[in-house]
Amino acid sequence: MEEFQKGRGAQINISNRFLENSHEDRDDFLNYCAAEGDEPHDTRTSIIETFPKTIVNKVTSPDVGMNFSLNPYQGCEHGCIYCYARNSHEYWGFSAGKDFEQKILVKRNAVALLEKKLSSKSWKAEPIVVSGNTDCYQPVEKKLEITRNLLKTFLKYRHPVGMITKNSLVLRDLDILKELAADNLVHINISITSLQEHTRRILEPRTASIPKRLKTVETLSNNGIPVSVMMAPIIPSINNHEIMPLVKEIAERGALGVGYTIVRLNGAIGEIFTDWVRKALPERADKVLHQIEQIHGGSLNDSRFGVRMKGEGEFADQVKQQFKIARKLYLGDRSSKPLNCELHEQYKTGQMKLF
Repeated sequence: MEEFQKGRGAQINISNRFLENSHEDRDDFLNYCAAEGDEPHDTRTSIIETFPKTIVNKVTSPDVGMNFSLNPYQGCEHGCIYCYARNSHEYWGFSAGKDFEQKILVKRNAVALLEKKLSSKSWKAEPIVVSGNTDCYQPVEKKLEITRNLLKTFLKYRHPVGMITKNSLVLRDLDILKELAADNLVHINISITSLQEHTRRILEPRTASIPKRLKTVETLSNNGIPVSVMMAPIIPSINNHEIMPLVKEIAERGALGVGYTIVRLNGAIGEIFTDWVRKALPERADKVLHQIEQIHGGSLNDSRFGVRMKGEGEFADQVKQQFKIARKLYLGDRSSKPLNCELHEQYKTGQMKLF
């Protein structure tokens, strides 16, 4: 078996199910590259510009907790091995494996499209979640600032926005977030899957460190910005033992709530994750995979709405009970208010209507 490659999540590029042809690396080619001291593939990140026709997507799945989402980037350099968004990369002609974290599509006209949407006479304000699919604060955002300009647009039109990220880069935009929070127009979810750095490094190799993410929760809270945490996904024999200490830690940092999902390996992710766990955690691989199957009725995935995110069986019930106890013990009656949808109509033209 090949050695585990550090610094990336997926260890392989698997065939795209939508393409008629596929390719594989022959041993003679790999041996030649090794003899010549060459890499068989370019491992650098490629940035590919795109110009979609729309940017706000209607979410039809009834169990994801949002009605509209916006994603300025497709693909994600963070490289989280379990990411459900990997499958969407196949629609662009790429692999859900290494391609997902090395070929990043940038929606260059995202800000203009959002402004067009928010200024439309037919649009009625409803929270739009940025990063429902891929992280809006992945590394390329530091240079391009598309997410920052999206936030400026939400502020200009006084429109409610939710955000999901696992990158401390969100603190760069603290100035805009504070203005949005003053009118109850923003809520942020920080994704924290583990308190252990060694776990984070193999699960989510290019994300912000755990100390940085915890500090991000604390800083947002201290600045009056509603922030919750998503412990997603829970993976048997990898991070399920951390539920209680993690909820205690985020409560002390000012989080208003915590949510979770249980891992499900839908589509191409099953093969990608299986290959990864056998290389990253060979001594635990069989146990992890068998426990995931037990959660999903003998399969690595269950696509049924209402069940797919939480699983079934003894393990799923234990996780559910642990979160129930942790919330009661550490978060008490904390909660966040529904976002303000009342201001937007007055700002449809980009400035407040006087009459």
